[in-house]
Amino acid sequence: MSGGPDQVGVLDVGCFSAHLVVVRDTPAHPVVSHKTRLRLDRCLDPDGALTREGVEQVVAAVRQARLVAEREDVRAVLPWATSVLRDAPNAPEVFAEVEDRAGLRLRVLAGEDEARFAYDAARHWHGPDPGPLLVLDIGGGTVEVAAGSGPEPDVVVSLPYGARSLTRRPVDPEVVRSAVVAAVGDVRDHRAVGCSKVFQQLARLAGARPQRDGPCVRRTLHLSDLRLWVPRLAAMPERKRAQLPGISRHRAGQCAAGALVAEALMTAVGHEEVDICPWSTREGLLLALTKAGDMTCQVA
Repeated sequence: MSGGPDQVGVLDVGCFSAHLVVVRDTPAHPVVSHKTRLRLDRCLDPDGALTREGVEQVVAAVRQARLVAEREDVRAVLPWATSVLRDAPNAPEVFAEVEDRAGLRLRVLAGEDEARFAYDAARHWHGPDPGPLLVLDIGGGTVEVAAGSGPEPDVVVSLPYGARSLTRRPVDPEVVRSAVVAAVGDVRDHRAVGCSKVFQQLARLAGARPQRDGPCVRRTLHLSDLRLWVPRLAAMPERKRAQLPGISRHRAGQCAAGALVAEALMTAVGHEEVDICPWSTREGLLLALTKAGDMTCQVA
């Protein structure tokens, strides 16, 4: 595959993968997609710090992504670490070692910035005039919510109720609902959009068609279906969850908490269904990179 100076990329380093996506003009047509599997959920000590095994996984994955970017002549790459690394007590030491050994410095975004990029991605995905949008994104460590009617959201919220966080330290769903209501207000007239793997997998579990069927197929998650699955997932062992449609083996351990959070979010915002959007923060970053170069970290 021939590269070019107009190519830019985002390296998304999360709990389960380090995913390099390279585009020329739009995230809709990536020219490179390179993914290295990670299991950082198994590499956290009781305080949430990344263990030596986890550091080695991240170093190897970032080094490999850098080599791919160099081979494809990518002009610039933004390496971005999600909450599993951002919130680790030893994050500064991990980032310094990754930069020293792999040649790229990981960057972090505040949760509110993640919400803004996810909102921008959802608006682009839904076309030139999507109307008022409510964007819900359930990550591993945090939940992001953004709502608005124009190019910039009027409300951006980040809450510490991600699927991994609630698996490690359960929280009463009423706490989540109350926090969302207090922060977001009345958004029942907005179109609700779920922008995360959690929503994609729950929709598939509840009967939505798979992502491979194409981008033009509308996928939704209904609250009534989700409420049936919340107790089922909670009562089911991890190995059984991994056999369900849409539930990947590496996410099976935290899918019950993810379903609980999704139900709490949808109840709090007063929506009986959410549209599933395959774009989120990574695509929002790619959109920004294709419009401006000041966010980039040059591949040296």
